[in-house]
Amino acid sequence: MVVRHVHSPGASVGFARMQNTQGWTALVTGATSGIGEACALSLSQQGARLILVGRREDRLHALASRLSTPSHCLVLDVRSREEVERSLAGLPEGFGEVDVLVNNAGVALGLEPAQEGALDDWDAMIDTNCKGLVYVTRTLLPGMVKRNRGHVVNLGSVAATYPYPGGNVYGATKAFVHQFSQNLKADLVGTRVRVTDIQPGMVETEFSVVRFRGDAQRAGKVYEGMQPLTPGDIADVVTWCVTRPAHVNINVVEVMPADQGFGPFNVKRR
Repeated sequence: MVVRHVHSPGASVGFARMQNTQGWTALVTGATSGIGEACALSLSQQGARLILVGRREDRLHALASRLSTPSHCLVLDVRSREEVERSLAGLPEGFGEVDVLVNNAGVALGLEPAQEGALDDWDAMIDTNCKGLVYVTRTLLPGMVKRNRGHVVNLGSVAATYPYPGGNVYGATKAFVHQFSQNLKADLVGTRVRVTDIQPGMVETEFSVVRFRGDAQRAGKVYEGMQPLTPGDIADVVTWCVTRPAHVNINVVEVMPADQGFGPFNVKRR
């Protein structure tokens, strides 16, 4: 006779229990669309109050009306260090202690080879994807360390690891996001402040429309004939990471649609 012992959830095998985010405060940058909007909705459903950051005020208020928890709309351009410092220093009562920072604001512009790239586009990507992320993180991090709790979630990209033609500066900014995340983790050892770098592959948002300067037809061809990830897919990953037990840090998550993979080396045949 074979006897099988079945462990129930929470038994001695040590099943991880998710943290209760009720009453937490989460700040999401780039909350006016796509992944940022989906993250705000997901975290609100978990009970967190939201600070919604973006440049389009009408969209921020429209999103706030859909949340099930209190929210504060912050019209802010993360590229401005002075604006970031001033706005985050003046958060209203009940929103001043940020438990979760989702650095989602980012941009890709153009797909030209480096020798034809526009320096203005490069500046915009560096200012938003690198400097904006750094400004917000540096402003909020001391409070997290002082309270000995918090989670910084940085939205990177598989472009940080896998180069592609035309991805020159965009991919470089996401490599910065990855390495900055890793170094933050090194600095925060001994605290209960956690850091995660989320690296999505193809996600259908306004990303390609912005990259191609409003050319919706060209943007649509990026996802033609395949099933990309959705903003909700990435929001699920973010929410899973921040609700792990306090002693668990998810360093990096790389996630692609099933229809995306790795290409062969780009070789010029003569």
